[in-house]
Amino acid sequence: MGEFLNDWGLSIPTFLPIIGAAVMLLIPKDREHLHKLIALATTVAVAVFGLLLLIQFIDNDNYGALNFVVDKGWIDVIDSRYIMGVDGISLPLMLLTMLIVPLCVIYSWNHFPEPHNPKAFLMLLLILETGMIGTFAAQDLILFFVFFEVVLLPMYFMIGVWGGENRRYAAIKFFLFTLFGSALMLVSFLALYFLADASTFDMRLLPEAAAGIAKSSQVWVFGGMFLGFGIKVPMFPFHTWLPDAHTEAPTVGSVILAAVLLKLGTYGFVRIAIPILPEAAAEWAPFIGLLAVIGIIYGALGCLAQRDLKRLVAFSSVAHMGFVMLGIATLTDFGINAAVFGMVAHGLITGMLFFLAGSVKERYHTLDMSRLGGLLVQAPRMGWILGFCAMASLGLPGLAGFWGEFPAILASYNPAEVLAEETFRSYMVIAALGTVLAAGYLLWMLQKTAFGTPREEFANDPHVHDATVSEYLAWAPLLILILVLGVYPHLLFGATDPAVVNSLNDCLDSVTSGACFDAAAGK
Repeated sequence: MGEFLNDWGLSIPTFLPIIGAAVMLLIPKDREHLHKLIALATTVAVAVFGLLLLIQFIDNDNYGALNFVVDKGWIDVIDSRYIMGVDGISLPLMLLTMLIVPLCVIYSWNHFPEPHNPKAFLMLLLILETGMIGTFAAQDLILFFVFFEVVLLPMYFMIGVWGGENRRYAAIKFFLFTLFGSALMLVSFLALYFLADASTFDMRLLPEAAAGIAKSSQVWVFGGMFLGFGIKVPMFPFHTWLPDAHTEAPTVGSVILAAVLLKLGTYGFVRIAIPILPEAAAEWAPFIGLLAVIGIIYGALGCLAQRDLKRLVAFSSVAHMGFVMLGIATLTDFGINAAVFGMVAHGLITGMLFFLAGSVKERYHTLDMSRLGGLLVQAPRMGWILGFCAMASLGLPGLAGFWGEFPAILASYNPAEVLAEETFRSYMVIAALGTVLAAGYLLWMLQKTAFGTPREEFANDPHVHDATVSEYLAWAPLLILILVLGVYPHLLFGATDPAVVNSLNDCLDSVTSGACFDAAAGK
């Protein structure tokens, strides 16, 4: 079994969803139940493969190195190869994807949006899964770019066809912003290929091959990646597409967008931009940190101004991803570990919040918080789950959200030695204030939606009921993981820490050292 996983362990779960979508294409549209079964069976099979990979990964006990590496010829004319591999950084994000997608299928079982077309909707979901898993597994820049772009069209159609009233505007805005960033990212990849000592797209070789690039050139190349990945995160001020996309997207689209797609940008910084161009990263880091803390405060203030529940959760993503980017900007092992944990925690918590928002919309036919209230009276279990997720999102100790925020703030106290301590300690104070604002807007949201008595227009509405079986099945794994990772964060930190040190070639300082950056700066 070990040899089989080494040869096919990444390729099968990556492309199995595409095969499932192709099978569904051959089946008539009106056989809805069969389409649901095929989608569920496919995504569960992918999740089982992920579990087998995790077991083998633990047996190998080599979290810092790439496991299950596949290196085959692909496009020889441009020196691009089919290289796949996974380490302690990419494995948690890949497993998060393999968990979220089947839960979305389960939730959709009785919650398909209009126009009613389960076949097309589920096929797009499967194509999205291939793109997301492939992005986290790719070790060649062109292969990474292909998978990175695969997710664009399915999400565009998911928003544009099944979204709300302003779905076309939101879909086009999402498409154009992401496409613009991707174009600059591709230019940066090509620049790396031509400027590096050895012309290659192999991400394993580029950190050494790119070491000879002039610092001024590195700064420009990093800038292209910064825009490409920063728009995907999205960082302030590139965030404007996100609230519109989240607000108009169907529930499952919002969950996928928040739980996984935003992580493609932050993962790009950790996997590509920083380890390949460490000198440029040191130059850009104060600017990235500044935009991160602006995003934290701006996102929180934006939440306080919202009346729509989904839009509030969308703006909270801007703030939470600000904490992730702040951890990355410190250029320390500690900060990068906090960032990866923050990616996973945000995926679990905000994915859950969008599931809940979708269920509230289905029952009340509105997300206007001024019309909501009394959820704890009419649907008490849903109300308590919403309260649990709000506590996790504001960073309550003992839940996963705490370990996504507190270590990032702590890492800002001791950034890499090549960075100015005073600057990042100022960022630390601003980020800490952001946690207070987060508590404010989340508790205000909880008060408006869950507390009090039901509004007169909904008091006797038979559509308002508690969670259903399919909702419980979709939500339970996320709720359990939010609690387990909050109580025992070493489950994740133990995997990411060796990979952060190894993947970044020791060019990120730990809490006490910064030798690589010191050498790069000529100290």
